[in-house]
This record gives sequence, C-alpha cells and structure tokens, in this order.
Amino acid sequence: MRIIFMGTPDFSVPVLDALVEAGHEIAAVYCQPPRPAGRGKKDRPTPVHARAEELGLEVRHPTTLRNVEAQQDFAALNADIAVVVAYGLILPQAVLDAPKHGCLNIHASLLPRWRGAAPIHRAIMAGDSETGICIMQMEAGLDTGPVLLRESTSIGATETTGELHDRLSKMGADRIVQAVQQIDALTPEVQPETGVTYAQKIDKAEAQIDWASPAVEVDRQIRGLSPFPGAWTMIGAERVKCLGSRLADASGPAGTALDDALTIACGTGAVTITRAQRAGKGVQDSDTFLRGMAVPKGTRLGE
Repeated sequence: MRIIFMGTPDFSVPVLDALVEAGHEIAAVYCQPPRPAGRGKKDRPTPVHARAEELGLEVRHPTTLRNVEAQQDFAALNADIAVVVAYGLILPQAVLDAPKHGCLNIHASLLPRWRGAAPIHRAIMAGDSETGICIMQMEAGLDTGPVLLRESTSIGATETTGELHDRLSKMGADRIVQAVQQIDALTPEVQPETGVTYAQKIDKAEAQIDWASPAVEVDRQIRGLSPFPGAWTMIGAERVKCLGSRLADASGPAGTALDDALTIACGTGAVTITRAQRAGKGVQDSDTFLRGMAVPKGTRLGE
C-alpha cells in the first residue's frame, strides 16, 4: 500500500520501521518540526524525522494542517491510507478524508479507557492491571473512532511507564502491519459510551512525592512518572528523582528511611526505591546510588 506516516517521538519509530520492512511504499513522513534542544539549544530533529532521513524518506513538518495549501499537499500524495501514531497535530476532516482508506491511529490503551495524551502514564498511576493497543479508524473527536484491532497485555507489578512504553510500541507496530494488510476484511467496532476516561497530559506539579500518601499510590506515582518527568523528593538539601520502586512489607513514620537500603515509610505501608537520580547525574540502581549518597535508617525525606 501507499502510506503516509505521521508520528513524532521514539514511540513511533518502530512502527515506521515495521511498515517499511513489510514492503509498503511510504509516500511521505509527517512529524513535528525540529526544535531547540541540548546545551547549545540548536534545532534537533525529532526521532521520527531522524529515522525517516536514515531510510531516505521524504519528511514534512508543517506547523498546521488547517490551511488549504497544507491539505492540498497532503491530498496530492494520493495515499491508500495514513498511519498516525503520536503525531502531535490535530487532523482536520479534509485530511482524515484524503486517503482512500482514511487514517488509522495506534493508541496505547484499551479504548474507551484512557483517551487522550498520556494513556501509559495514567494506566500505571491508576493501578490498572492491564492495558494494550488499539488500532482505531480516526474521526474528528478525541480518540473516539471505531476500533479495528485491539490487543491487551498485563502491567507488571514493578513496570514503569518507560518499560511499558517500549512493549506497547512493539505491539503497535505488529498490529498496524496486520491492520493495513487486512484493511478490507476488518469490521470496525464502535466504542461503547460507558467506561470512557481521559488521560490528561502530565503536569510537572504532579511529580513531587507526598510521603503521607499510601504506599500503593506512591509506588504508582514513581513508576508512572518514570522516566519523565520523574517523581522527586528532597533528601537533605538535594532534590532526587525516584525512578523505580516496589512495595515493601514495612511501616513507620511517613517519609522516614526504615533501613539503609532506601525503604521509605509512607502514610500506610512503605516502598523501596530501586532506581534514583541526583541532579546532574545519570540514573542509578539503588546500590550504586547509595555508594555516592548514603541515606541511613532514620533519615527524613521530603523535608
């Protein structure tokens, strides 16, 4: 098939690779424009942009698709289908209607649960036991279109957003190849009106750990916000990101280290921090972290 690919971050790259490997013709790749990044604040291409150039594909990064010229340029590609995964721009109806088979979206949740911007983060933070991938026929509403394919997967007890992100990206790549190959045989499934939830964009204000919260909530917060933006706490005068955790069978005054191995008491129960990051340092497992910054039993965190 002749495909327009629309995606921007790392999550989208395996999907582009899978479509190319399956032998489809990529008419053009649409992604967000390069933006200043790094210490020098030089424009840096997005992960999809960089990968598309490596593959020798045409890259387009309009700032909007709402004007007539952009829509005409899109339609002129005469695509059979568009595959959209974490693109970052609203697609107007003229764009949705241009490809012969419309636009398919890969969404990282079991719709209608977790429509919106941060479905992986929100699933972990809410304590969901499973999530998955949906291949959806796009329409004007926010993730409201009928589902063509879905696949579920359990969420691990210590799994982080970063780890789940990588698994779902691979699942999405596999399922979109299947959907494109079987497009004429698939029956769209209208999403039910019950069970709708929205995955609001993550606000950095959510990242500060409140050790008075129950351990299950703190654990979900740490795992759900790892690796970005990273749940954090103060240890002495230093701000430390907590990027991995597991529940611990212990208790004590909230925010107190219960041993010398980063087991921290919460409002009820406790968590053991398994990965952490000091300002200006790399991410470290707890043993390595503690060799550079001791947190002895009785230390108060968050003060």
